[in-house]
Amino acid sequence: MTEDDAPKSSLEIAMARLRKKDAESGESIRELSAAQKEEIAEIRRVYDAKLAEVDIMKKPKLPPGLPEELREQVDLLNEQYMRERDILSAERDAKIEAVRSRAPRA
Repeated sequence: MTEDDAPKSSLEIAMARLRKKDAESGESIRELSAAQKEEIAEIRRVYDAKLAEVDIMKKPKLPPGLPEELREQVDLLNEQYMRERDILSAERDAKIEAVRSRAPRA
């Protein structure tokens, strides 16, 4: 029994299909250098900390029995909170993509 004939998990089958699809479309899998992996990990750590800070400092907390007029203000604060999280997430993703798109250094 060859390696190709061995039973495969659904994850292995899905990954094989994706590799085949990428090969057919001409896309190649790009290996990251250890430095790039570390840089991406550092970006994730920094932005995880920033997101945690936003969660702690700016996420509105609703006390029970809040009057309706205050609920509107809390809704506005919640929108600002979600916007700030989205901005930080987009910045993080853009920086990670910039690192991935660079040619790996030897």
